[in-house]
Amino acid sequence: MIVLGIETSCDETGIALYDSEKGLLSDALFSQIDMHIDYGGVVPELASRDHIQRVLPLINEVLEQADISKEQIDAVAYTRGPGLVGALMVGACIGKALAWAWGIPSVGVHHMEGHLLAPMLEETPVAFPFVALLVSGGHTQLVQVDGIGRYTLLGESVDDAAGEAFDKVAAMLGLDYPGGPAIARLAGQGVEGRFRFPRPMTDRPGLDFSFSGLKTYTLNTVAKCREEASDKEPTDQDRADIARAFEEAVVATLTIKCRRALQQTGMKQLIIAGGVSANQSLRASLESMVEKEGAVLRYARPQFCTDNGAMIAYAGCQRLLAGQSDGPEVVPVPRWPMEELEPVS
Repeated sequence: MIVLGIETSCDETGIALYDSEKGLLSDALFSQIDMHIDYGGVVPELASRDHIQRVLPLINEVLEQADISKEQIDAVAYTRGPGLVGALMVGACIGKALAWAWGIPSVGVHHMEGHLLAPMLEETPVAFPFVALLVSGGHTQLVQVDGIGRYTLLGESVDDAAGEAFDKVAAMLGLDYPGGPAIARLAGQGVEGRFRFPRPMTDRPGLDFSFSGLKTYTLNTVAKCREEASDKEPTDQDRADIARAFEEAVVATLTIKCRRALQQTGMKQLIIAGGVSANQSLRASLESMVEKEGAVLRYARPQFCTDNGAMIAYAGCQRLLAGQSDGPEVVPVPRWPMEELEPVS
């Protein structure tokens, strides 16, 4: 089965072709970062309009890459949610229209299920069961995964997601959007130990996260450096040291919670997925932790950590092979708990 995957949940247009027998055939991605950078974040209306312009040219691009004709496509998978409703509408409407025109089935895919299954695109697929850390601009969750559609939420952020916290702290430090890569680069110039920020919610049991207090602590540190500076602005070294302390606090918090999740479930596999999973400090910290726990860490290659069409094509293919498909209605779901998903046998 050859599946066309369409991802338009936020600010990246991702298109891919996945073959159930041969694997990933081709993929293409257009990022809107340059458009949104002046606003310090994603502008939903601009994102939706840009998706409209990008989807069909990118579909033609992946067809050409794979040397596949539209007649060879067996099904269409698109991101149904969660995400920005206007952006979701673009992918859903185009995906369903193509499926209707071509006389093939379509299926709406949960965006975070796509991220969770992205490591399956690697040469050595991950075997169930495992614990997954889903960490991105919109989500920070720990999930017990017993199979596709068999998800138990272990913990999640009670306020900002980790990626969102990175973006807001980056703005405090005068860095560009997106904040995660910018803070990681600046943190590499920071002095270890000058600042030590709190590890939120690690002094109590449980697997939930909270990053709002850490943001406030960071803001107060920036303000203190500003007061102490002769020109009332933090120095470049101040900013680097703050970036390092913030990144260390987030990484340590995520690592502590992941260790608890492995111990609580008794599992020996940890999967990390989502945009923040590309952070090298986080990967190094989790690698060290799982080695001590006698477990293994798995993740997708960097290009499949951020939003992409390949993960949607793969996740959709698994559901299509199990006999699942959509009706004719276009029903995007901006908020969609993964635990509501139907299991795949």
